[in-house]
Amino acid sequence: MFKIAVLVSGGGSNLGSIIEHIKSGYIKNTSIEYVISDTPDVYALTRAKENNIKNIVLDKKIYKNNISDEILKIIQGKVDLIVLAGFFSILQGEIIKEFKNRIINIHPSLIPSFCGKGAYGIHVHEKTLEYGVKVSGCTVHFVDEGTDTGAIIIQKTVNVNAEDTPRELQLRIMEKEHEALPEAVKLISEGRVKVEGRKVFIK
Repeated sequence: MFKIAVLVSGGGSNLGSIIEHIKSGYIKNTSIEYVISDTPDVYALTRAKENNIKNIVLDKKIYKNNISDEILKIIQGKVDLIVLAGFFSILQGEIIKEFKNRIINIHPSLIPSFCGKGAYGIHVHEKTLEYGVKVSGCTVHFVDEGTDTGAIIIQKTVNVNAEDTPRELQLRIMEKEHEALPEAVKLISEGRVKVEGRKVFIK
C-alpha cells in the first residue's frame, strides 16, 4: 500500500478530490494516512473526519518556524509521499532532505509565472489578471528548498478572459487542480515518475 500525508490550510477541495479518486479506483493501492493542517477549524479537517482519516492540527501561530520539524516527527517512516494541497506554510529544513522528490505541491498558475514568495490563493489570480496574460492554469511540482522552484510534474491550462474576476478565474483553475493533483499522485504511486535535474519523465 502506497501511503500519503496531505497537508492543508483551508477548505480542502484538493484533498476531497484525492479522496474521491481513491474511492473511485482511479488511484489504486493508496491510502491517506494523515491530514495535517497548520490552521485550526478549517473544512479540510471535517473532510478528513468524515472519511475516517487521522487528522492533526499544528497551528502555525504556535509552531511558527518549527512546523516542518513537527510534521517530520509525525510522518517519518510512515508515509511514502507528502502532498501539499493548499498548504500555506513553507516547508524547510530536514523534511526537504528526508523526503527529496517525495513532496509535491499544487500551485494555481503556470510556474514560473506568478509564483514564489507571497503568491498564494486569490493573490495569484489578481496578479494574473493585472498582467493581462491570455492563458493560466495550475502546476504540480516537486518541493525543494526554494518556493515554487522544484521540478514540474504536470501543468494544465485554462484560457483567461479580459472580463474575468479573480474569483471566476480561481474557480476555473480549481477544476483543473482537481484533475492534476490526483493524476500526479496516481503516477507517483505507480512508480511512473522519474526526475533528472529539472526534467520530469513520465513512463
